[in-house]
Amino acid sequence: MLIAHITDTHITALGALLMGIVDTASALERAVDAVNRLDPAPDVTVLTGDLVETGAPEEYAYLRALLAPLRMPVFAIPGNHDAREPMREAFIGDGYLPRQGFLNYVVEDYPLRIVALDTLVPGEGGGALCADRLHWLERTLSTASDRPTLVLMHHPPFSTGIRRMDQAGLSGINGLAEIVRGHPQVERILCGHLHRPIEARFAGTVAGTAPSTAHQIVLDLRPEARLSFAFEPPGYQLHYWRDGTGLVTHTAAIGDWPGPYFYSGKPVTS
Repeated sequence: MLIAHITDTHITALGALLMGIVDTASALERAVDAVNRLDPAPDVTVLTGDLVETGAPEEYAYLRALLAPLRMPVFAIPGNHDAREPMREAFIGDGYLPRQGFLNYVVEDYPLRIVALDTLVPGEGGGALCADRLHWLERTLSTASDRPTLVLMHHPPFSTGIRRMDQAGLSGINGLAEIVRGHPQVERILCGHLHRPIEARFAGTVAGTAPSTAHQIVLDLRPEARLSFAFEPPGYQLHYWRDGTGLVTHTAAIGDWPGPYFYSGKPVTS
């Protein structure tokens, strides 16, 4: 099974640039094109939050139009820039979101089970896994303990050393760790929020973030560093799962690059 993973698309209203400089819509168009050109094609694409910038219904309408060319099913979860009810309204027709409450859900139709967790706290940059959400996760994982599972969530359950982003991190990590540790079928926890590819061991599995399809947060581990972003190459991840092997994650940059050049043992000529 192949899972394409894009995140932190931050779509604004039609014609608007994020912070006056980032063309997030064109960036998502390039990401969609890159995913559509993959051969073999992914079975699904997952989006791990911060789909839009302000949570406005018109942003979600624009997002849906930009995602429409994707040739495979799409499953999304909210991030801190999203708004639960407008997102629910935008995606409810796809059949996987609940009609009320947290935007938690399960996708059972593939060899790898997909369990999505809503970490949104309205009005806050950080996320949370409250008792209700943790109980839902425990029940959900317990119903299929023999099935390899991906968990999707926006906020990563680990500190990165990027101080300002860690300050807008996730609460409820200890409860999450206890649940995941008791369910070794969890192959990976896929996250967003960090606008960089970062991985860490977590509760007996691996948790990681994917790069943004648009702008990247600058890698600066100084405690006094200001939060900043740069136009490093945007990207996505491709998660490759095989029975008996487990999950392998590839991080790919989006762009036009020289090549491919095929190995022949001879100098490359144009």
